[in-house]
Amino acid sequence: MKAAPAKKQSSPAGGQGRILIVDDHPIFRQGIAMLLEHEDDIRISGEAEDAAQAMTMVERHEFALAIVDISLKDINGIELVKSLKALKPGLPVLVLSMHDESLYAERALRAGARGYLMKQAPPDEVVAAIRQILRGELYLSAAAHLLMLNSFVSGRDSSSKSSVEKLSDRELEIFEQVGKGRGTSMIALDLHLSVKTVEAHRSHIKTKLGLATAPALVRAAVEWVTHHTLDNG
Repeated sequence: MKAAPAKKQSSPAGGQGRILIVDDHPIFRQGIAMLLEHEDDIRISGEAEDAAQAMTMVERHEFALAIVDISLKDINGIELVKSLKALKPGLPVLVLSMHDESLYAERALRAGARGYLMKQAPPDEVVAAIRQILRGELYLSAAAHLLMLNSFVSGRDSSSKSSVEKLSDRELEIFEQVGKGRGTSMIALDLHLSVKTVEAHRSHIKTKLGLATAPALVRAAVEWVTHHTLDNG
């Protein structure tokens, strides 16, 4: 349950309570700002629509936390997490994305994020995740935590996982989109890439996974996404 605002707290030096949100949708950025407007000790104090703008802001200002989406205009959000951690190792990052946590949460944590949450999460959970990370802790949803724990304990699907792990973060993102039935043009539009770039990524994916044809890529992607969706459900 969302804590009722009690005593007013000022944000001291070092960026305590100040949050940078990186998302290419202005309406979503506004929504997060509205969600936090009644929280006296935390607030959105910086907004960026792409990775380049986010890096510039982090260079010039101190933030307590960065909230980052995966799908950005210039680079994959997980790549941005790596860049932010290289620039400011002490800056915690929460990845807040529409992408399935069963596919991306582990990658986000490996990149240096302190938490992963899907945009479909209830507002109270978003606030709880922010507060937990600001306390220096990690945050995953109960479902993502259980999934990662079960995978670690059982060691299941290690062979299929190792093949997919050959993919870069961007390639995995496109592989997932292919598995959800999206064509090249739609993927390009969604991920703010050129059709030529998406086609190049598809070619690299086929090579890394040992797939000879485009239909083979589609079948493999659908099977993989279906498998992970069932596990997550």
